[in-house]
Amino acid sequence: MSSPVPTPPASTAAAKFSDLEIKDAQLIFDSVWEGLEAEFGLQNLRFPKEIILLGGAPGAGKGTNTSFILKTRGLTCPPIVVSSLLDSPEARRIKDAGYMVGDREVVGILFRRLLQPEYRDGCILDGFPRTTVQVECLKLLADRMEALWREFTSTPFSIHFRQPTIHIMVLFVDENTSVQRQLKRGHEIRAHNEEVRRTGMGELLEERATDYDENLARRRYRVFKEQTWDALQSLRTLFHYHFVDAQGPVEQVEYNILTELQYQSSLELDPRTHDQVRRLPLAGEIVVHARQEMVKRLDAYAFEHAGLFQKVVTFIEKKMMPIIKRHAISGLALVNTEDPLLDDPLALAMLIDIFSERGYHAVVDLHRIEVPEKVDLTTGQIACRVKKVFRLQVRFQGSEIRRG
Repeated sequence: MSSPVPTPPASTAAAKFSDLEIKDAQLIFDSVWEGLEAEFGLQNLRFPKEIILLGGAPGAGKGTNTSFILKTRGLTCPPIVVSSLLDSPEARRIKDAGYMVGDREVVGILFRRLLQPEYRDGCILDGFPRTTVQVECLKLLADRMEALWREFTSTPFSIHFRQPTIHIMVLFVDENTSVQRQLKRGHEIRAHNEEVRRTGMGELLEERATDYDENLARRRYRVFKEQTWDALQSLRTLFHYHFVDAQGPVEQVEYNILTELQYQSSLELDPRTHDQVRRLPLAGEIVVHARQEMVKRLDAYAFEHAGLFQKVVTFIEKKMMPIIKRHAISGLALVNTEDPLLDDPLALAMLIDIFSERGYHAVVDLHRIEVPEKVDLTTGQIACRVKKVFRLQVRFQGSEIRRG
């Protein structure tokens, strides 16, 4: 069996083109894809299940909010920042070899990074796409990821090729806010670096000329609007698009992000999975009229089962509330009872609804415990009776204690 022929790096593969910058997206994509497939094999081209394209004007808070977005989506990998990729060892090798780091090289380096195992479940991509060519290459990648999903969906590799999801999230601030935040950041970085130089402690932070000059800060904002903004807008009809108002304080921006990402799984699930779970109602759907339905039930209990309803109210008042009140600080009371009243399923339903109406959350578990009663000395068999114990858990808003 012959040994595999090593595949040249992306920069060498790209050298079959002229040294001039190629602007044909299809040519660029095909060249990069051919190199990846030759090096890794088609079954190993496992791109992230979810890609979040994070865009934002200078000062919009991408760095501030990235960790929150990662947490919201359940991702633990660091974001992929394209500007950092352009200073990576791979990019430096391309530059040292005399080539430009243009669209072709950016796409090649980025696609290779997306194949790393840590990004399998998803990643945030900061700073891509920025050009028309990069937009087209992203579309081609999305098409190819869909094709891989379809090709491997009925094979042992299917778990590695789930239906891909691409989000566009744009954090937006107006020009004046952007400029103010850039200049504020520059002031804070300069003060920090002066302190580091004075004390010799800490690390120097990068100082950008745009963070100190208002005209340059405005120019940087306008470049964003002309390039990145237009690139992301051109994709809004193809992928999940989230426009987030980032003008306010951090807490408000986080709320806006949560609102945008509140429920996406029905759009992200494999269609076969979605077909199975779609019969179950969304939580938001069942709570819309939940209180009105509970009120109807309580009135029905009182009018149609008055005797039993009164017994349940009395049971809660006399036997449970004294225990619950003793746990007013923690907001959690656990009550065990063998009262035969709760043998009636309707009584249990009444108890839960009464607590809900009063602002509590009650859960009831039934435990059956075998209690030995007598032993047959001839056979050694033990006769047991079954004791039913109802364990009630009542939660509510506890009282905060100020600790000195």
